[in-house]
Amino acid sequence: MDLIYLFIFYIKKQRIEIKKLRQGDNLILGFSIGGGIDQDPGQNPFSEDKTDKGIYVTRITPGGPAHDAGLRMGDKIMQVNGWDMTMVTHDQARKRLTKKKEDVVRLLVTRKSLENAVKQSMGSSPRP
Repeated sequence: MDLIYLFIFYIKKQRIEIKKLRQGDNLILGFSIGGGIDQDPGQNPFSEDKTDKGIYVTRITPGGPAHDAGLRMGDKIMQVNGWDMTMVTHDQARKRLTKKKEDVVRLLVTRKSLENAVKQSMGSSPRP
């Protein structure tokens, strides 16, 4: 029988809590962002919809706070500490994430996952 590979993409929401790492006067999150309503969405490698102006995680520092909390490259940031992030500029997003008074950042992200389901084709005869 022939095998048919069926790839299913689905979006799931995930809550992630990142405890900032203190280095002197700096609080480190350990990730970088891209996107925003003031950026060219066509340059976003993580969105198939090239009109999407959302905020995306573009880099994770291995072993950093974001990595340890489970954040992944390509995650779309929907909220930061309850604040909506769907229609913000890049700079507004950066400022919301790096507030000095907040030692913990609570994110709501959407994550595109790939589920690989293997199905046998119907009606195919076995190969010798």
